[in-house]
Amino acid sequence: MNNYFKVLRPGINSTFQDLGRFGLQHLGIVASGCMDQLLFYISNKLVGNKVSEGALEFAYQGPLLELVGESALVAVSGKVNFNVINKNGETKQGTPNESFVVSNGDKIDILSTINSVYGYLSIFGGFNLKETKGSISTLVRAKIGPNNGNKLKIDEKIFFNKSNADLKTKNFEFDFDSDNTIRVMKGLQFDYFSKKSQEDFFSKEYKVTRLTDRMGMRLEGEKLENIISKNIRSEGITKGSIQTPGDGQPIILLSDHPTIGGYPKIANVISADYDKLVQKTPGSKLKFKLVDLSVAESAFKDYIKRLNFF
Repeated sequence: MNNYFKVLRPGINSTFQDLGRFGLQHLGIVASGCMDQLLFYISNKLVGNKVSEGALEFAYQGPLLELVGESALVAVSGKVNFNVINKNGETKQGTPNESFVVSNGDKIDILSTINSVYGYLSIFGGFNLKETKGSISTLVRAKIGPNNGNKLKIDEKIFFNKSNADLKTKNFEFDFDSDNTIRVMKGLQFDYFSKKSQEDFFSKEYKVTRLTDRMGMRLEGEKLENIISKNIRSEGITKGSIQTPGDGQPIILLSDHPTIGGYPKIANVISADYDKLVQKTPGSKLKFKLVDLSVAESAFKDYIKRLNFF
């Protein structure tokens, strides 16, 4: 028997993601992958998968899915408001960060994230998806990944791998980091900016604008003055780079960033603060804190310990 979810509503930005595809940036293919690695890990751990197993990532409003086939163990991770509707039409509010069993005809209705952006849905045994260059991550602008590189679509069937293991539920309790301070290191072109702009960047608040997606986060705040050159020769860029175009308003590059860029970079978000950053909704105010390499490395070690805890 084929087991699948039928997509009754795709949601705003629902895509399949794993940890990403690496070693291809020289070919113009970015790693992509899950936006919030901690929540991605948790969703897989809740259903007993390997932490690298592909999951369904959604932003703001998620999908409405109907199970067709045998019962399955699933989990929704994040700060998420969702309902589980059984085949008789009875609705029960779902509990995020806790696995649960759904049966034939049951529906999962992911209504919204709460004061956050991304959440994840995982299923025991994983989704039955074909890898592209070693990953099932979807990179929409390059049309790479499942569904020919497209977001989830209505009436689509999402097949999943059936396992005969016991459907044992579990839950995790953890606190989201609500602090708006994002730690950064100096960017390669930090000295391109005036002393006043360097000081403003670390003392003023910057607002997250609506021009934010998996590719980048545009900020609005004190204009940064470039005193050397508004453009540089294009060079390789990384997730978390904060580049500043001619208008002086910073852009933070996120998981689906271009592989090269020609704007000066004032700073780079440290890896340990990336998950916290991507969950900031439009209108949120950010403060940047300068740290050195030793602090960034120590924070990353603590971050890895937290991932391994789950």
